[in-house]
Amino acid sequence: MQKPYRSEPSHRGLVGRMVDHRLDYLYILPAFGVMMLVIAYPIYYTFLLSFFRTPPSLAMSDKVFDGIGNYLSVLSSSSFHQVTLNTISWTFWSTLFSVLLGLGAALVLNREFFGRGLLRGLLLIPYVISAVAASYIWRWIYHSDFGVLGAILQELGLIDGRLNLLDNINLVLPSLIVVNVWKEFPFAMIMILAGLQTVPAQLLNAARMDGAGAFNRFRHITLPHLKGVLVITVLLLFVSNLNHFTIPWIMTGGGPAGASDIWITQIYQIAFGRIRFGIASAYSVILFAVMVVIGYFYIKALTSGDAEKQK
Repeated sequence: MQKPYRSEPSHRGLVGRMVDHRLDYLYILPAFGVMMLVIAYPIYYTFLLSFFRTPPSLAMSDKVFDGIGNYLSVLSSSSFHQVTLNTISWTFWSTLFSVLLGLGAALVLNREFFGRGLLRGLLLIPYVISAVAASYIWRWIYHSDFGVLGAILQELGLIDGRLNLLDNINLVLPSLIVVNVWKEFPFAMIMILAGLQTVPAQLLNAARMDGAGAFNRFRHITLPHLKGVLVITVLLLFVSNLNHFTIPWIMTGGGPAGASDIWITQIYQIAFGRIRFGIASAYSVILFAVMVVIGYFYIKALTSGDAEKQK
């Protein structure tokens, strides 16, 4: 009697498996080459350049090795502390309000009512508009002399003089956060709305029959099922906001007096404004390290569900 075929586990390790499937790698070789060219090499060169001093008067070929001097210059600079606080504030509040607003919109759109499709389309408009176009539109809305927002508030009698938002060091960052939340909350809405489709209707109906109110149903049934989606959405928005360049740069350029300057705009100014590529590279490596940490938690959140299923 012939024994059934049983695949034997390979003990050759990673290299052995790669040799066994060497022909398969030919299919991904072009894509892998492009990724190495446009992703891996720039990361390597930025990391290498962060250890060299590149004064504006010198050509890139005349760069001088400076060890960790660029990192010390970045961390000890007078503006690093304020820019870091701006970055934390920008990233935290943009992510928080985008998720909360997206959660509220998703809960509304998850119900059946007349005009739901139209409302869903209208709420998606900020997300599909180009960030550049949105920045210029909001610059006009916020304009202190001819802005629509100031004119409306004056007509309502809520303000007497001009509405100065983008030129006010205390109001410029909150104003930019409002624009960013308006632009990003539809993404959170889409993600959470997809998560709401996975909430078992049987549990909700059973809880309703047992007399549980809407808040208790949301707290004990809906929210636990949305935990994974919320974690992934928060991490994706956090990474996006940490790297968001368009809105702060176009609307204020980091001003006034650096009040809206964040890490990514500071790196751009150092590299292409002051032509200090070494310091800008060190700044970029610091930002990259933060992104790697966040990426670790993102991967962990993505794979946590698979790990639980395998138990």
